[in-house]
Amino acid sequence: MAKASNGPLGALNGKLRNLVFYMLNGQPVVRTIGDPGKPSRNQLANRQAMSVTMGLVSSITDFTSVSFELEAKGTVRNAHNLATSYIKKQALKGEYPNISVDYSKVILSNGSLPGAADLKIEKKEKGVLLSWDTTGSDDDIVMILLCHPLQKRATSCINAGRRDAGSYFIGLREDYLEEPIEAYICFRAADGKAISNSAYVGNLNGEIESPEERAQNKKYQLIKQRFDVVESDYLQQLKDNWGQRVDSKAFRNLEKEYEVLKNKLEHLPGKPG
Repeated sequence: MAKASNGPLGALNGKLRNLVFYMLNGQPVVRTIGDPGKPSRNQLANRQAMSVTMGLVSSITDFTSVSFELEAKGTVRNAHNLATSYIKKQALKGEYPNISVDYSKVILSNGSLPGAADLKIEKKEKGVLLSWDTTGSDDDIVMILLCHPLQKRATSCINAGRRDAGSYFIGLREDYLEEPIEAYICFRAADGKAISNSAYVGNLNGEIESPEERAQNKKYQLIKQRFDVVESDYLQQLKDNWGQRVDSKAFRNLEKEYEVLKNKLEHLPGKPG
């Protein structure tokens, strides 16, 4: 039973049929409970988009808890909410079931502090070297984030020296150094009262497929090969019978396999871009 503790016009608290009402960060929230039934394609796409988003967000929390702190201050949102929203809305690419992160569009901070030009990332023997133009307040603090997509981890450097240093070296393990790296940078005022927009520095080692993605692609190709054979046979039999379904058990089995394989391909990840 839901209760209206603040009168008939106030926020509810509790359960009312398949709805649950509660307060979150001082704001009234309502959500549904129970079996929602078979999800639509749009719902499946939204679920995958959220899953992909959270896979990245969970690995960069140390960085975003600082980089979004000022933007979240004084609002009902927190750094986690902001990171999730920006990535899900602006930094995803592809269509279900092949949604993935577009690392070049990831936003990690918003602010009025000047950014930097001439951003570079170089691979060295024991790590990576990031460099930037030093125009701006000398004592601004540099924040650097390296994403390691295959490891599903990130290297956060919250206090990577001062802006006037012009460069910063980050030591990395050999396996991290040989895998794809996505790099970002932003600047925070020394007093912590301002921050710059984040900037995408670039990629090292290209976008290499993970073992999981390779397995998905292989599975997709195998099913696609079988589907092509079944589809050709199915359509030919329809053509030979003047577009009408053939009244035989063999045709019904063929038609069922055709529909099953077609449905699988529509929902199976690994489809070539």
